Amino acid sequence: MALEVCVESVADARAAARGGADRIELNAALALDGLTPSIGLMAEVRRAVGARFPVIAMARPRAGDFCYDESEFKVLVRDAALLLESGADGVAFGILTADAGVDVKRCRRVMRTIERGGVSVFHRAFDRVRDPFVALEQLVDLGVRRVMTSGQQPTALRGARLIADLVDRAAGRIEILPAGGVRPSNAPALLKRTGCDQLHSSLRERGNQGMSGRLLSELIIHLRPG
Repeated sequence: MALEVCVESVADARAAARGGADRIELNAALALDGLTPSIGLMAEVRRAVGARFPVIAMARPRAGDFCYDESEFKVLVRDAALLLESGADGVAFGILTADAGVDVKRCRRVMRTIERGGVSVFHRAFDRVRDPFVALEQLVDLGVRRVMTSGQQPTALRGARLIADLVDRAAGRIEILPAGGVRPSNAPALLKRTGCDQLHSSLRERGNQGMSGRLLSELIIHLRPG
């Protein structure tokens, strides 16, 4: 079972790596659901966690929807390339059309950048698409490695039925990564209900800044007893 932890600082990245996470997703501004981290942050996180620890970097140029104008799109592509050059093992991105479909043309351009040396992840923009099964097939055709989703619900546990259906439809052609409200208390049930073998969590506690080492420890215990 793989655990991905969402972080926005060097300290959190180091703590996640040492605490038992299998990989991290690096963001800026998690309060805005994650934006592109700076190149300096990416480079320092890589140095902090070592060359072999997997780091996926977010490429999201602004908060809000996932329909970008041409200048925003160019920034996203440029950021993706620079993040990979600065040590990212992959890039999480998501681009939609105005009618809530996957923007296949633009996603293909991003994929050409990522395929030069990284893992491709379609982030929770997926939860905004009008037809998740059509979108899934489009992402498979694009060659995306992994799709992150809460099953189009506020939390992955509430969306577990759709996530399980997506796992069945994917049939091993693309990885399904449950995300959204994943906590130690619900992680085992989420894995059981969805049939997934990986989870994504930000491990934040109300009122505190940064990742919670306590929650990480509890999650590891729940997922890997003994």
